[in-house]
This record gives sequence, structure tokens and C-alpha cells, in this order.
Amino acid sequence: MSDTDKIKVTILPTGMMHADLVWLLIDPSRMATYQQPRKERDWVEVPTHVVFLEHPNGQKLVWDSGVPRDWETRWEPSGLGKFFPVDAAAEEDWLDSRLKQLKTEPNDIDYLVLSHLHMDHAANAKFWERTDTQIIVDEKEKEGAFSFDGHNKGAHIKSDYDTLQLDTIGQDTELMPGVTILQTPGHTWGTLSLQVDLADAGTMIFASDSLYLKESYGPPPIAAGIVYDTVAWFESVEKIRGIQERTGGQVIFGHDANQIKELRTGPGNYYT
Repeated sequence: MSDTDKIKVTILPTGMMHADLVWLLIDPSRMATYQQPRKERDWVEVPTHVVFLEHPNGQKLVWDSGVPRDWETRWEPSGLGKFFPVDAAAEEDWLDSRLKQLKTEPNDIDYLVLSHLHMDHAANAKFWERTDTQIIVDEKEKEGAFSFDGHNKGAHIKSDYDTLQLDTIGQDTELMPGVTILQTPGHTWGTLSLQVDLADAGTMIFASDSLYLKESYGPPPIAAGIVYDTVAWFESVEKIRGIQERTGGQVIFGHDANQIKELRTGPGNYYT
């Protein structure tokens, strides 16, 4: 079987943020204590990535849309840029640069699947506003993301997605053979993960912010700092673990600075 007969997955780094680790990991060992009330904070790398998937049926999918070039001005009204600066992004990292490297236009993409509508995952979704691309989100995510007035609610910035035609799913959905969208809520109302069953690399589960870090996965799992529904979050982690154990697959964490360096990334460095 040649590569043209297989699903091809390319992981594309799309800009490095930095943030206080507490946003990503509620780790008691790193917290201040009575004995150490002024314990030093952990200011850590927070990489972002998107996934470009080419299916042997001819269809193409993009998973998430990365951080915006204009993050300083776009995030200023919410104040979020102070906490999550995109201060280590090379020119080649921005999503528009990545698409050019792939010799791909937004309209070439059949599906844009957004794991959720936070500012670092949906920021470039409007690249697809005037295309025939089907944009897919979880139904509860869409409902929640339009449920508030004003500029933003936490990391949901309404202008990132407010004019888009968003199609929804309400259950785990096999989008194409070997490509399944998983409902893994908890981080937000309707966070999704993506399961891809590859011929050579085996199953890859792109967890997005259902699991920020390997440290979150455990066992036992350690909750992230930004979680909408803690009970649902823990259930989703165990759902992912069950799939991973059943398939012998690999979990790709949403913002793990160590893991991203170990993965095959960038145009031409795909998995099959």
C-alpha cells in the first residue's frame, strides 16, 4: 500500500505562548504553602498546533486553527494577552504561513473541525468564512459560545466565530473512514477530541485541551486550571484512556512543550 492509499496526518506548530503553569495544571507540589508562602511561580512554554489531514478519499481536514497574528490587539479588550502572550512565534508558524507551505488554500479544505471555540483554537477560523468548507463544533459548545453578551466570556472571544456557519455534532461521529470526532467535554461546554486510525503509526488521539499536558493524564489524572465542569473533565480523560488502551494508540496533548519536540512536525513530516 502506497502513501497515497493511506490517511496522512501532518502536525503543524502554530506559535508558542507562555503562561503561568497553574492555568494548565493544578499541581499541589508546585503550590505555595504555609512554610513557603512566596514560592516561585512556573512561567512555562505553551505551544499551539493544528493538524492537517489528507484522506485517501480525496478529502482534506484541518483540526483547530491556531493563534492569531494580531493577538496583542485582538486580546487586549479581554486582558488575556497579559496571561497568554504569543511571544515566541516565528513567521513560519502562523497559520496563513503554514497553509502556504502546504500549497493549500482555505477553500481546498473540506472540513474545519474546531475542538472548541477558545481564542487559541478558533482564532483563525474566519479564514474559512467565505468558503465551502464545513466547519464543525460540538452542539453544546456552539450553544455556550453564543450564550453571553459582550466581547468575551473567559477565553471565548465572540468575534472569532460570530459570523461563521457552524455545523454541530451531538455524539461521537465518524466523519470519514478512520477519522472519528470524540465528545470529551469538561474543559469547555463541548470540547472535542479527534481519533485518527493510521495504517502505519496506529491510532493517534488529538486531545486538544481535554488534556493539556502529559502530567494531566496520569494516572491519576491531575485537573487543569481552566475547567468548566470538573466531573465531566475527569470522565473525558478516562474515555480517552479507554480508547488509548484499547487501540494501543498515542495521545497528543493540547499544549505539551516536551511532547511537541518529540513529534514529527511541519510540512512533509507526516504520519501515515
